[in-house]
Amino acid sequence: MTAKLTLYTRKDCCLCEQMKTVIRQVGATTAVELTEVDVDSSAELQQKFGDQVPLLLINGRKAFKYRATTAALARRLNHKRGALLRACFGIGSRNRRD
Repeated sequence: MTAKLTLYTRKDCCLCEQMKTVIRQVGATTAVELTEVDVDSSAELQQKFGDQVPLLLINGRKAFKYRATTAALARRLNHKRGALLRACFGIGSRNRRD
C-alpha cells in the first residue's frame, strides 16, 4: 500500500531540503506518493502553514514538523500500514484465532 505524503515547504529552506532527503531515503524501500506544496504560493497557505515548514502529512494527518529522521519516518509508515491492514483484513493482529 502506498502512503500519500504531503510536504508543505518553501524555496531556500534548508530544513525542507533535509526533510526531502529523508523522504527520498525512506521512499527507496517503502512505497510513498509525495506531493509538495509551496506555502508561499498563496497568502492563505502562507498564513496557515508559513511558520510550520517543513510540515509532513501522512495520509492527510500531521506527522512531522521541522525535522524527521529516516528511522522515525520508516517506523511511522510501517505502523500506519500495519494498522490499516489490521483494520481492513485482520492481518497481523496479536489475538489471532487459528
